[in-house]
Amino acid sequence: MVKNFGYVRISDKDQNEGRQVQALIEIGIHERDIYIDKQSGKDFDRPKYQELKRTLRQDDILYIKSIDRLGRNYKEIKHEWEDITKNIKSNIKVIDMPLLDTTLHKDLLGTFISDLILQVLAYVSENERNNIKQRQAEGIALAKAKGKHMGRPKKGIDKAFIDVYLKWKSNTITAVKAMELLGLKPNTFYRRVKEYQQM
Repeated sequence: MVKNFGYVRISDKDQNEGRQVQALIEIGIHERDIYIDKQSGKDFDRPKYQELKRTLRQDDILYIKSIDRLGRNYKEIKHEWEDITKNIKSNIKVIDMPLLDTTLHKDLLGTFISDLILQVLAYVSENERNNIKQRQAEGIALAKAKGKHMGRPKKGIDKAFIDVYLKWKSNTITAVKAMELLGLKPNTFYRRVKEYQQM
């Protein structure tokens, strides 16, 4: 007997999976057959996804809202798609992209078109992940340049240190003057500089 399953992925616990779950329920998938991971899409080492794969049988259908919910690594998306459709012999339907439906177009041309679309979408998904990472890195660099620090502040790196550090980096004061203002010895001063720059 053919069974229908749904897979939902959100990147972190602060996001809401409701929209994806609702889309799956609307096409008739029971909540007990929806597997949800709250994890990055960088790889497929996700507990619910792996459990789902162990559950899938030949001719079962796996529904996902969009290809980026499956993952964001181009090569791994292709590998997982082939593993599910060719090794397990289950089908996949991508709700937001009806052409990505392995229950249709079983002929050579249909398979070619599906594979082509999959490759393009998987590439776009990974590219978007890389763009997100780049925007985050640029945001952190900009925050540092403005004197803001990210993450938990390290001991001794407070507003007074940052103010003096910025004056020193802009050549307004010398390193000797900076150490004097902070009451630090050279080793401690440069250690804190290094810690601040790595934050």
